[in-house]
Formats: sequence, structure tokens, C-alpha cells
Amino acid sequence: MAPWRAAAMASSQLARRAARRLLSSQHRRHCAAPACPWLLGSPPPVLAPSPVAAAAAGDRRGFCSVRRFTGESNAAAAAAVEEAENGLVAGGDQAIDFPGGKVSFVAEMNFLPESQRERINCYRVLDDDGRTISGSRFQEVSKELALKMYSEMVTLQVMDTIFFEAQRQGRISFYLTSHGEEAINIASAAALTIDDIVLPQYREPGVLLWRGFTLQEFANQCFGNKLDYGKGRQMPIHYGSNRLNYFTVSSPIATQLPHAVGAAYSLKMDKKDACAITYFGDGGTSEGDFHAALNFAAVMEAPVIFFCRNNGWAISTPTSEQFRSDGAVIRGQAYGMRSIRVDGNDALAVYSAVHTAREMAIKEGRPILVEALTYRVGHHSTSDDSTKYRPVDEIEHWRTARDPISRYRKWVQGNGWWCDEDESELRNNVRQELLKAIQVAERMPKPPLAELFTDVYDEVPSNLREQERLLRDTIKKHPADYPADVHI
Repeated sequence: MAPWRAAAMASSQLARRAARRLLSSQHRRHCAAPACPWLLGSPPPVLAPSPVAAAAAGDRRGFCSVRRFTGESNAAAAAAVEEAENGLVAGGDQAIDFPGGKVSFVAEMNFLPESQRERINCYRVLDDDGRTISGSRFQEVSKELALKMYSEMVTLQVMDTIFFEAQRQGRISFYLTSHGEEAINIASAAALTIDDIVLPQYREPGVLLWRGFTLQEFANQCFGNKLDYGKGRQMPIHYGSNRLNYFTVSSPIATQLPHAVGAAYSLKMDKKDACAITYFGDGGTSEGDFHAALNFAAVMEAPVIFFCRNNGWAISTPTSEQFRSDGAVIRGQAYGMRSIRVDGNDALAVYSAVHTAREMAIKEGRPILVEALTYRVGHHSTSDDSTKYRPVDEIEHWRTARDPISRYRKWVQGNGWWCDEDESELRNNVRQELLKAIQVAERMPKPPLAELFTDVYDEVPSNLREQERLLRDTIKKHPADYPADVHI
């Protein structure tokens, strides 16, 4: 006989023996009291008529107890005792009180399928022509808010285009655009408050733009001048702002996720009316930090929003080679948190989803997972040529037919809030302001060399002082190999 079957039969016999004892005890006492819970493998408890004694008996039940539900008749219990002597007890009236809730037993062996028959739906408000879908439910936005969202989406697009061109001209060393993902940036930011803590990846400059980071501040960081808050020690696009509750961008993938949970838990401990939000791409879900963070947040009930930008590609790796699950949204349920899939190119849908997610996170003290389906129209960065691994016609389709800015503009213009003259004026003003900011940032001196060794230790240790001395000596010996605008 197979070991598992022998073990099952032994367990079944224990259950039947205990049931017989309970029935005999009930018959002797002429009492209709229901069966008490009992510990698997321990002597059956003695029935006591008083509530206090009954409660004491219940306290003896362990986390892995088996119990027969109360309320069944003696005849039904007797019928259960007379079940087949061989094989598993087929009754669905037995359950295990396991951490997390009651789990019913079944006699049939079933494996959960690897995926659902149908993919999880995607929440949407605007169709491709910018019209609200009949019956759609969304968070209303005022004319003022709607126009600010649109203006910032356009500003982000123009800024990305010009900075990308500046890198190609050799004026900055690196850049990374958000083309095709402007709605995710601006609409999600609009649904937050300034007290909410943002832990970004690197494709969310629009969130910082919405919060008040100026074009001059963006330029200062990309050119790494002395007004850059990072003092020239970070690559371009690694923005950060204490003033705007925006953690500095860090290149390693998904490291910000556990940090976001810790930040959210601190907000909860301080009873703040705020949450944390962290952004990451579909590639980030393959990192261990993603899984650790989701489990950490669910168990600690931290008010944090996990925002996954599923743009189809982790640099050159498509999602079909990234995971076999139905995207990232299904993983929220696996870790015990609410989740939603939203059209990332629909500004109203993104705004509504994040607005609602924020309310649930704060008021109910729980984490929320948002997966936004979108497409990275631009290259991964200036170090990438996406046409080497993606069809050009696919990129062009998403750039034109599914552009989030064009779709949102149709809705705004359909409400009578925008016109072609407004569009032309906005784009021209943003372009002129940014070009001026670049000129100022370019002329600004670089941070002093000594800043390379500050802001870590209260007192610079001897090994760093020695490194600084060696660096200065090397620059003096080979001045042509180092930038002339760095103050020694």
C-alpha cells in the first residue's frame, strides 16, 4: 500500500474513532450539545455544559486542528462514522483551521491550473478616439485639472525630445525618454498629494515635473553643474528632490520597492494621511526585491501603491520571455493584496485608478498593485537601438494610433477646453524655456572636485583623504585627460 494512502487511512480511522467516542458521550449524558473541537492525535476533550469550560476546550485547539461543524444531528454524525472503512473520508464537512482561514477537505485530487482561462480585464475610460466609453465609471476632473494634466504631458514630451537631441549632440552623456508613457507619469502624479512619498524607477520624470521641479532643475541635473542637487555625482536623469518627497533615482532595478514599503509603514506608524508609491517596469517583477516587497507590504498592511509600467519590453527582453503569468496584476492576489489592470495610455483611467488606490491604501491601511499596460515608443535609452529587436511598424503603430497625448487631447478639445492655437503656443513656450535652461546649465561651473568625497561621513576618513590626494596628483600630471571646467 502506498505510504500516502496508509497515512490517509490512519487519519481517517482516528477521526471515526473520535466521532464514536463523542456520540457515546453524548448518549450517556442525554445531551444535545454539539461536538467539541479536538487536537489531532490527542485524547478527545470531555464535554462540559458550562460556557467557560467549553471555551477552555476550544482554546486547546491548535493551529492545525480538525473539527466537525456544530449543528449536525446525531443521525448525520452516525452516518459519517459508517463511511467506507477503506479510502479517504469523502465528507466535505471537515476542515482544517490553518493560519489564514478555514480550509475544507475534499476527496478528489485537483491541481490548480497554471493560468486562468481568460486574461484579467483592463480598466479603460477613453476609447482610441478620445471619447468616454458608455457606462464607464471614473473620477471626475475639473477643467483646471484637466488642462494642467494635458499641459504637463506635452511639456514632458517636448523636454524628452530636446534632451535626447542634446545627448546626440554630445552635450550631455546619457538620456532616457518617457515617449508613449506620458499619461502614466502625469495622471498618476495628479492623483497624489505632495505629502505622498515617491520612490521612482527612472522613467517617471513627469511625476517630478507635476510636483514643481522646474525645467532649469532638470537641466542642472542632466549637465551635472554646481546647482545639481546630486553635485554631479549621478548620471543624467537620476533626479531627486527632498523638497518634493521624490527619492533620488537609483539605477539598480527594483531596489526601491522594499524601501517604499518601509517608507509607507513609517507613515502608518505616524498616522499620516499619506501613502508611498513606487514605480517599476515589467522587468522589475523578475527581481527578488519585487517579491520580497509585495509580501512585506501585505503582511505589514503598509499603505503603499506598487505601480508597474508594463510596456512590453525589459530593454530587449519581451514579456513573453519575462514571465508566464498573466502580467503583473495576478501576482497581487497571490500575495494577498488588491490589484487592478489599467490602460496606461488612458490618462483618465490612470488618474481614476491611482486616486481610488490611494484612498484604499490610506483609509484601509493596505497595499495596492496597479499594472498599467502601455508601450515604450522610444529606445530604452540613448545607449539602445530598439529597432534591432522590435518591428518598426509595431513602434509606429503605438506612436500614432495609440499615443496617450493625442487621445487625451481629443477628449479635452471635445469639451471645448483646447484649440490648435493653444497647442502651438504651449509647445513653443516650453521649447523656448527649455532651450534657455540648457544654455544656463551648460555655462554653469561644475561642482568642486572635493564634493566627490563629501556627504557620506560626518568626518572624511583617512582612506578617502588619501584617494582625493592621489586623484589631484593624477590630474596635475595629466591635465589634458580631464575636463578643464572642474574646479581642482
